[in-house]
Formats: sequence, C-alpha cells, structure tokens
Amino acid sequence: MELTPDDIILFTIGGFGLNATVVFTWVVMGLLTCTSIWITRNLDPEVPPNRWRTVLEAIVLTIQGQIDEISARPDRRLLYFTGTLFLFILVSNTLAIVPGWQAPTASLSTTVGLALAVLVAVPLFGIGSRGLGGYLHSYIEPSIVMLPFNIIGEASRGISLAIRLYGNVMSGAVIAAILLGIAPFFFPVLMDMLGLLTGVIQAYIFAILATVYISSATAKPEAADRAAKEQT
Repeated sequence: MELTPDDIILFTIGGFGLNATVVFTWVVMGLLTCTSIWITRNLDPEVPPNRWRTVLEAIVLTIQGQIDEISARPDRRLLYFTGTLFLFILVSNTLAIVPGWQAPTASLSTTVGLALAVLVAVPLFGIGSRGLGGYLHSYIEPSIVMLPFNIIGEASRGISLAIRLYGNVMSGAVIAAILLGIAPFFFPVLMDMLGLLTGVIQAYIFAILATVYISSATAKPEAADRAAKEQT
C-alpha cells in the first residue's frame, strides 16, 4: 500500500509523471485563490458585510490576534505569511475526508518546502526589522563563541518543523490504514473525525511556531529571549 502521495502518479504529460503531491498542492492553491477572489470580488467598506465576508474577517482577525499575542513587534506582513501557511496546511489536511484525496502535507517534500519557506522568511523579516547589522549581531549573542551554535539552532528549527508536520500526518495515515484493515465499516467515520481535529491542530501548531521563530528574529534581544523561552 502506498502511504505517501509522492508514489502515486495521477497524470503523465509528455512522458513526465505528475504525482499526487504536485496535483493536490495545485488544487489546494487553486481553491484558496478562487475562494479569496470570490469572497472579496465586491469588497467595499461602505457596504455592510455579508455572511461570507463576516466569516473571512473572523478568520483574519483570529490569526492577527494570535500573532499580536506572540510578536513583540506586530507586522502586517507576518499575517500574510503565517496566515497563508495556516490556511494551506488546514485545507490540505481537512480535505482528507474527501474520498481519493491525498494530503500534500503527507509528503516529506511538501513539509520540507514549507519549513524552508520559514527558514528563508526568518532572516528576511529579521533584516527588515532590525537591519542587516542588527540581525547578524544576534548570531554572536551573548558572545562570538555562540556563533556556530546559533547557526545550528536556526537549521534545527527548519528540520523540526518539517519532521513534526510530516510525522504527524503520516502517523495518522498509518493508523487509519491499520484500523481500516481490522474493521473497515466502523473506524472510517471515527478516523475522519480524528483526522479533521488533527489537521486543524497541526496547521495551528506549524503557524504558531513559524510566528515564534520570525518574531524572535524581529524582536529586540531581550524580547527574543522571552520568545525562545516560550517556545521551549
């Protein structure tokens, strides 16, 4: 049985096979893009919000509220980045209840890509907030002896993010496969409910950790220390 969507070829174009990871990743991006365009197509602050706009505003305000609680320097750009990560992972995981759906986050290549995006965002946000000199100086705090350890720490964050998300999604798939083999008529409903809950939690955890990492790079040294302690 194939547990990773990387091994499932859905289409072949010009002799090049498109696996489930690529196809369903584009499906999720298309759904998010089209839904956003549809909800905001007639967006006007002068017009009372409809129910869809109300739902969208509630989601955005909830994400912004979480970011403001974590970040010492709230940045609107952080909402765009971590909010996109949250929605992508959330939709990818929760659509697993649809028959035939293969969650892109069940692929290590997807989780590594998401983690790399966070690793790239950390120095970009840090330099944008503290300047190049201020950000680079954080690697030699409290002394230059800590330089290699701080570099290793930054790299380990990305690795932990990727493995955390991949491991949780894959463990759910393995458990579901075992239970379906034991009792195929009872456990599917239970596993769908558990999958929905797990998908929401994993999307939330990934987005929160990404926010903590970026906030520690943009904050002043004392605030960054507090963020690191909260993470542990």
